[in-house]
Amino acid sequence: MIDWSDSREGVDWHELEALYRAAPLGNKNAADLEVVFGNSMFCCFARDNGRLVGAGRVLADGRDCAYLCDVAVLPSHQGTGLGKQLIERLLAKSQGHAKIILYAVAGREPLYAKFGFLRMKTAMAIFRNRQSAIDKGLLSEA
Repeated sequence: MIDWSDSREGVDWHELEALYRAAPLGNKNAADLEVVFGNSMFCCFARDNGRLVGAGRVLADGRDCAYLCDVAVLPSHQGTGLGKQLIERLLAKSQGHAKIILYAVAGREPLYAKFGFLRMKTAMAIFRNRQSAIDKGLLSEA
């Protein structure tokens, strides 16, 4: 049975770091995760028998814009509907905002389309590692 929490209290940031690495969602270190989750308006954590198996967060301003990000599920729990539940919980918390945005890992866009997300025609970004983002399909120069 999955236990859900919206609280950052008691989170083992090293366990969260391992979750993101395993998901795989990249190498995010524990100290940085504590900062970004601490600065997020909404957080959601899923535990199975005390083990962290899923997490996600939303950066939001309370009215205009909410940014859904860092949704991750351990491979052992992928395909079980846990990711869908994480997204649904975070979207429910974000409903008062004029817009909810995200950027998806390349190839995962169909998953988010099921929740009503559409491609933005005018979205642009600056990444610290521009070439890496282009190589991953997150940016195009056109």
